[in-house]
Amino acid sequence: MSELVIRTDGVELATQSFGNPTQPPLLLIMGGMASMLWWPEEFCHRLGERDRFIIRYDQRDTGLSTKYPPGRPGYTFDDAVDDVFRVLDGYGIANAHIVGFSLGGMVGQVAALKNPDRVLSLTVISSSPVGVDNSLFPASGEAWMEHMAVEVDWSDRADAVAYLVEDARLTAGTAYPFDEAGTRAFIERDFDRSGGYLNATNHSVLFDVGETWRGRLNKMTLPLLVLHGTADPVFPLAHGEALARAVADSKFVRIKGGGHEIHPGDWEQIISAIDELVRGRASAK
Repeated sequence: MSELVIRTDGVELATQSFGNPTQPPLLLIMGGMASMLWWPEEFCHRLGERDRFIIRYDQRDTGLSTKYPPGRPGYTFDDAVDDVFRVLDGYGIANAHIVGFSLGGMVGQVAALKNPDRVLSLTVISSSPVGVDNSLFPASGEAWMEHMAVEVDWSDRADAVAYLVEDARLTAGTAYPFDEAGTRAFIERDFDRSGGYLNATNHSVLFDVGETWRGRLNKMTLPLLVLHGTADPVFPLAHGEALARAVADSKFVRIKGGGHEIHPGDWEQIISAIDELVRGRASAK
């Protein structure tokens, strides 16, 4: 694993890479309030073993990237999209395959629409289509929504960690037992590395995609892979199905019993599906 901090346009974006840089690049975009560590290191290594060059990065206000005062984010959703290309530029990469989870999947969708020449393929995991009326889809699970309403002192380590452990439990799938001890140890490590999670609450601004991309998904021409857990309580299965229907060149893969997560038990299915997409894109050239 190698580390690179990309400094451009007054922003620092912390990144890590895995695998051989001469191989086709895959850029991983994580979801809201989540640093790049939520792409597990072993997952990245396994993905890189498929003859790929893997890059993960901390979005603004997470991990070691630039942070802004709480409640005063110095960026918008479009800036988060442009950060995708800032990372690629920092590595001298003209175009890449993009994999986005949850909010990162929304960022990836708009990146593919905004600059399709730089996106070879798009994989979206546990996300929702941008530019559509989401009120038409099933609502998030009631227990998770109640949890979202709980007040949290994000500056307090114990309070923040306890809240996110419970959040992980509520968003986990039904296929595997929940690893509370392992989850807690990971979140504590991520909290300490990030210097706390208070700044990450600024990510609420990233859910304002804006009107520019309304009704645009059917214009996407690059290959799209949608992976979605059948037990996802955040974005129920219908969200992923709608995204796949909106794009002509798409494939939809159900993760049986999967929640809003990238569970180790599902890694082989996820990695194999991404590998098939990337190899198919390469052979089509």
